[in-house]
Amino acid sequence: MVLLFKIGFLDVTWVDFVDIALVSILLYQVYKLIRGSIAVNIFLGILALYLVYLIVRAAQMELLATILGQFMGVGVLAMIILFQPEIRKFLLVIGRGTEFKENIFKTIANWRHQYHDDFDIHEVMEAAKALKATKTGALVVFSRDTELKFYVQTGDALDSAVNKRLLLSIFNKHSPLHDGAVIIHKGRIKAARCVLPVSENDNLPPHFGLRHRAAVGMSENTDTLVMAISEESGRLILARNGKYLRSLKLKQVEHRVLQYLHNDEPARWEEEVKDEEPEPTESSPAKA
Repeated sequence: MVLLFKIGFLDVTWVDFVDIALVSILLYQVYKLIRGSIAVNIFLGILALYLVYLIVRAAQMELLATILGQFMGVGVLAMIILFQPEIRKFLLVIGRGTEFKENIFKTIANWRHQYHDDFDIHEVMEAAKALKATKTGALVVFSRDTELKFYVQTGDALDSAVNKRLLLSIFNKHSPLHDGAVIIHKGRIKAARCVLPVSENDNLPPHFGLRHRAAVGMSENTDTLVMAISEESGRLILARNGKYLRSLKLKQVEHRVLQYLHNDEPARWEEEVKDEEPEPTESSPAKA
């Protein structure tokens, strides 16, 4: 091992710098995942309890140290249970970062995505235009690679072609299928009335109702693009990777959906919006 320098009794090598850098990156990624969520408070609580345990053990308080020690013994299992959504998101980020995009597997990926040529996005955009005009709530999930069977099973299976009239019928306020999400995969409406996870992000705007929070929550937990239309204001948002875009023109929405389906999204997805139209003003907080 190559020794760089020595500080007292510590031998510092280049491996130590690499180790510190990797740990810093890991902690930063963890911070980004739990930032703005209730997991931050849980993490700080566990950290405070661990510091108390160290102090108690150093002070040789045997009884209290034994009790806290028993709790710390199952700490790893408890953290896995408490931080299950965050761990899932972290593994999803790692999985996306290790995709082979510029090698032989790209050909296979393109073959898998050939169905997008048959997907008429204009049917969805025409439906979205009508839904916005009539202030009809809607929630549409676009899935590029996975069938989302778990979420499909929470609703009513359809497996039908994407059609403007069908989407308008589903989200009609008097339809038994309107209360939930539509899942679109491989150019087909797989199911309607699907239940989506609701985001626990505390930084979302206060006027975001359950529909908008479900759109963000679904994008946090899965590799999907979600479109939500507010029932109160007709506001449309797109959610991806826990982030969202609003005040988009329909042409911009169409462009975003096609980028997602063709796996051609910009690196900074949430910052690539131009020519935004002003968001409708509200006299009171709106519910999605």
